[in-house]
Amino acid sequence: MNEALLDHAENTIAVGSKSFAAAARLFDPDTRRKVLMLYAWCRHCDDVVDGQELGFNAAPREQHDAADKLAGLREQTRRAYAGERMRDPAFAAFQEVALRHAGVPRIAPRYAFDHLDGFAMDVEGARYETIADTLRYCYHVAGVVGLMMAAIMGVSDPRVLDRACDLGLAFQLTNIARDIVEDAQVGRCYVPAQWLREAGIPLDEIALPQHRTKLAAVAARLVDAAEPYYDSALAGIADLPLRSAWAIATARKVYRQIGVVVRQRGARAWDERAGTSKATKLRLLAEGGVQALSSRLVKARRPRPPGLWQRPGAAGEGGPGAAHATPA
Repeated sequence: MNEALLDHAENTIAVGSKSFAAAARLFDPDTRRKVLMLYAWCRHCDDVVDGQELGFNAAPREQHDAADKLAGLREQTRRAYAGERMRDPAFAAFQEVALRHAGVPRIAPRYAFDHLDGFAMDVEGARYETIADTLRYCYHVAGVVGLMMAAIMGVSDPRVLDRACDLGLAFQLTNIARDIVEDAQVGRCYVPAQWLREAGIPLDEIALPQHRTKLAAVAARLVDAAEPYYDSALAGIADLPLRSAWAIATARKVYRQIGVVVRQRGARAWDERAGTSKATKLRLLAEGGVQALSSRLVKARRPRPPGLWQRPGAAGEGGPGAAHATPA
């Protein structure tokens, strides 16, 4: 066991995601180590493409430079799956968690490369016209992380994997609502352009203060769009080991609360970064524990609600799957 890798991963999540760091403490030691290793890799890839450090201080990058960096990440990921020695701590951590033994993947390679495709959408300046377009982005940057996390927890049932992906989608919709103005200030927009036009907000004026009241309505719409995915994810908690169920139930509650805060603040949602206090986190941690325990008493699993966006390859886990969504 390489403790230096674990220390690196601990520092990465402590700085990069205080919300998830709190919930991650609830995993059993082995699962927690794997979760932190995976997070360190995801954070590293994001930082390399964006010229950031642990999610902060983005540096301007020419498109070709970012594309070159992304190509390097893809090659390193390929080498990690091939079992080659990884010198970069983030990739050494990823290799440790992604490979079970003798080169056998614990995390399907297509998930890792799907995640890198999400960064490619940023590099290529993808535009998001409809909520289906936004959800496709959410899948690549967060839904597939849910799939990788589930694999770490021993999940192989496609129905449970669907719920893990749904939680990632909900997290990312919440993140988009929280970060609309910050993203717009660096030239990015993940909100459906259709929604912005309907609200009367010009695409090149999203960050301007005079549009905050209208923008609050758009953010509330995103928060509402996340709700059925949060609900769907709840049904998958019962299929996780108890401590993993507690951690995931808590993370679900903490992220969902961020959306509640964004909605409650209205036009002032972006005066400061929306988050949850330590006291609120402790309360949600306790509630998550109760939810994890009570999930064991549920005998019948609710079917996944119809009309939700479907992850690629869900039919048969690896077969060609057509992503779809309910129209905006």
